[in-house]
Amino acid sequence: MAVRRRVLIAVAVVLAGALVAGGWLAFRVYQAGTALRDLRAAADGARPEVDALDVGALEARLPALQDAAARAAAASDDPVWRLAEHLPLVGDDLTAVAVVSSAADGLVRDAAPGLLAAVAAVVDGRAEPATNAPSGWVDLAALADAAPAAARAADVVDRLRADLAAIDPDGLVGPVAGPVADLRGALDGSAGSLAAVQDVAGVLPGLLGADGPRTYLLLSLNPAELRAQGGIVGAVAVLQAADGAVGLVGQRGTVDLPELAAPSLPLTDAELGLHGERLGRWVQDAALTPDFPRAAELAAAFWEESTGQRADGVLAADPVVVADLLAATGRTVQADGAELGGDTLLRALLRDAYLAYGDPRWGDAFYAQVATAAFAVLRDAAADPATARAAAEVLLHAVDQRRVRLWSADPAEQARLAAGPLGGAFLSGDAPTPTGRVGGAVGVFLDDATAGKLGYDLAATVTVTMEACGTPDARARVDLALDYRPPADVAAYPAQVLGDGRSGVPPGWLATNVSFWSARDGRVGEVRRDGLVVGGGRATVARRDVAVLTSRLAPGTAETYSVSVPAPGGRVTVWTTPTLTGPGVVTGECPA
Repeated sequence: MAVRRRVLIAVAVVLAGALVAGGWLAFRVYQAGTALRDLRAAADGARPEVDALDVGALEARLPALQDAAARAAAASDDPVWRLAEHLPLVGDDLTAVAVVSSAADGLVRDAAPGLLAAVAAVVDGRAEPATNAPSGWVDLAALADAAPAAARAADVVDRLRADLAAIDPDGLVGPVAGPVADLRGALDGSAGSLAAVQDVAGVLPGLLGADGPRTYLLLSLNPAELRAQGGIVGAVAVLQAADGAVGLVGQRGTVDLPELAAPSLPLTDAELGLHGERLGRWVQDAALTPDFPRAAELAAAFWEESTGQRADGVLAADPVVVADLLAATGRTVQADGAELGGDTLLRALLRDAYLAYGDPRWGDAFYAQVATAAFAVLRDAAADPATARAAAEVLLHAVDQRRVRLWSADPAEQARLAAGPLGGAFLSGDAPTPTGRVGGAVGVFLDDATAGKLGYDLAATVTVTMEACGTPDARARVDLALDYRPPADVAAYPAQVLGDGRSGVPPGWLATNVSFWSARDGRVGEVRRDGLVVGGGRATVARRDVAVLTSRLAPGTAETYSVSVPAPGGRVTVWTTPTLTGPGVVTGECPA
């Protein structure tokens, strides 16, 4: 009887403890749920203020957000809660609530104050202006001052993304799965922009001349004549940065930068085999390589040999970025008496200039007018909070699309830039992509072979179709659709539009070299054109297999090239040439 009594007492104690623990857990769940509802209500109320970039109102609302997030985190950071996370049925949901609560607390406690301070410095003018900035320069001192806080906020968000990535939403109940999916989607959607912030924030003060004046080359890429980076280098602008301010101090057309007798830098055997010496002898052709750091090094060396001036860094952008900036800020530019913006700017730069100006030097002068006017417009827009915010969104989107790239001659700064999407290091780096690292990405790049400006009428579209999902041998079919629709009288266009005739195609036809690049240490399989296997050249560059062939399109015709590539984990990223109609990166992923 004594033994039975002791057993009954022990069972009773365990049951009582379980009831107490269960009651305490229920109370903690109630606390967390109430706090998260308060947090969501406060966050929903802040949306108009976020849209309006009302920093003062957001700073006033921050304590309520921090209080709600702290209550949710405290409720889920409990020994009983942690033990219950190991229980069947409810354990995954409790873990998810704890992670979301901790994420929310980290966002509003660690990230938000610094981020608001950074935004306030930019849009409210709380930072000290650049000292002794020349008239007409863009004052970016506030941006440089805000960089450290922005970098800290990006680091916090990056850690939260990693925590949420460990949660399987399929194992959660609906009330928990929805918020988890929403938060993860929001953080994943900002991943590219945050990566760009992280890449540049730590080195931004130095880039903007905090340690001494800097000189940069701005390469204007022309997609009317395609190269792997987006187009030939159509013009070179010279920017100077000092004490947080940037000014446009010079411009040169490519007519003023003639070919060199020998490459500006020694070329590798692989580069010579794939591109020949033109990669290093013409500044226009530095954009032939799909690796932006290499293109920038070649352009900087070309510039120094041609002008005797040293460049501290190189920027590259295409006219789509300028058109989008003008559209987002509601601005236009004046050139030769015409008001240009959006699509009218693209047509004027990429087609009308070549028809209106028979002498390339006059075309270069027109480009210079547009560049000067665009810089002035953006300088004025940067001084207005609303337009500055719109311009920033366009630029971050352009980085995501690989339309804007940056290289620094400083090795430490360059190592930071090459680690992210802004660096454009397809061959020389291993930056993260939406589905993995650059080393695992494949490439599809375009190079005009007509030596004309017919690319304005080419629609180039890269798509990814996932195959064998759910198996260890998941693959992706990468399709490149080329659709060439020029005006009916294209054959009567001048030679600077049609090309020099050495491509071997009739006037008005378009020849384009297409290259398919494997992932590192991979292989490019058979390439098909409209379903039929086609041959071409082969090379190996930076541990990547490369297949090269030439497309020849008559006016009004189209064709599609396809290649099948491995998709480890059911995911693949394709780096490609940013064109007028398509971005520079495309992804594919099997359904979850």
